[in-house]
Amino acid sequence: MNLELSDEQAAAKRLAAEFVDREIAPHATEWDRTESVDTAIVAELGEVGFLGLTIPEEYGGSGGDHLTYCLVLEELGRGDSAVRGIVSVSLGLVAKSIDHYGTEEQKRTWLPRLTSGAALGCFGLTEPGTGSDAAQLRTRAVRDGDDWVLSGTKMFITNGTWADVALVFARTGGEGHRGITAFLVPTDSPGFTARAIHGKLGLRGQATAELVLDGVRVPDGARLHDAGKGFTVAMAALAKGRMSVAAGCVGIAQACLDAAVGYATEREQFGKPIAGHQLVQELLADIALDVDAARLLVWRVADLIDRGAEFAVESSKAKLFASEAAVRAADRALQVFGGYGYIDEFPVGKYLRDAKVMTLYEGTSQIQKLLIGRALTGVSAF
Repeated sequence: MNLELSDEQAAAKRLAAEFVDREIAPHATEWDRTESVDTAIVAELGEVGFLGLTIPEEYGGSGGDHLTYCLVLEELGRGDSAVRGIVSVSLGLVAKSIDHYGTEEQKRTWLPRLTSGAALGCFGLTEPGTGSDAAQLRTRAVRDGDDWVLSGTKMFITNGTWADVALVFARTGGEGHRGITAFLVPTDSPGFTARAIHGKLGLRGQATAELVLDGVRVPDGARLHDAGKGFTVAMAALAKGRMSVAAGCVGIAQACLDAAVGYATEREQFGKPIAGHQLVQELLADIALDVDAARLLVWRVADLIDRGAEFAVESSKAKLFASEAAVRAADRALQVFGGYGYIDEFPVGKYLRDAKVMTLYEGTSQIQKLLIGRALTGVSAF
């Protein structure tokens, strides 16, 4: 087992770190305060190749393996999780689903735009009444000749007000997961409305929306994969998406460690830097341990994917541990900062707010435990 990065992977990590330090980190506080990332960053993400990672070059992608993808997502998470989410959703959930399940026409239509940043995608699964129990979603799609007519509401949709295409999951058959179909819905379709959600605890710079589909008509060519196979598309996307979230959480935890160490070596109390006090060092050591453990869990998932091995349970483990570790890291970093950590002149309060949602979306921590438990016992506790 060799954990040393290849030259290409190390170069991608350096490129991402430099990009984050130059284009993202200096603006993160302002974007958080104004509740909006500057959307010009999308084209920059496309230009540098981050929106095309793992997508074949023939479709405008930048190729690369999943470990490289995770290295970049970690750096984006270190800079601003709101930006990391743009990439995780548009690339990780939407573009990768099109690449895997899409027809040649769908790939040619959407992938060059998504990978360049000329367009963004959003993932329309969660609904007001169905979050963890996605198999019970209520949005419907009814066949009408060569078209499908979609009606329903989606909630908490990342990129929702910015997206050009929504990967929407709708019920086309009976109850349960076998009755769900996936559709690629242009957001400028008549009857499609996106309403921004403000006042979030964290990820405030990220566009989060409620989507309303009121008789939205799309051709059968907009269907992604076979009718009734939408739940398969969604679960496959989320299995890899959990790795993306976990990688971003490693970035948050690393940012917490960097900030806490920097502050502890400069701030003086009782006649010496607070880094010289044992209990402060304990806080720093705990953060460092969580960073390393979470990072290795993420790397394992990426390695399994790149080798074509089963990875879903390991992805749940990485997402569970890394998201909870990011919360612990932010809490401990705030403790190191003391009262200064409680104001947004310093970054650790934002890290804590951003980290908490990671334990909720793309499968709560409790759902991850149930998935792991089912894999261990063969018994479903859902």
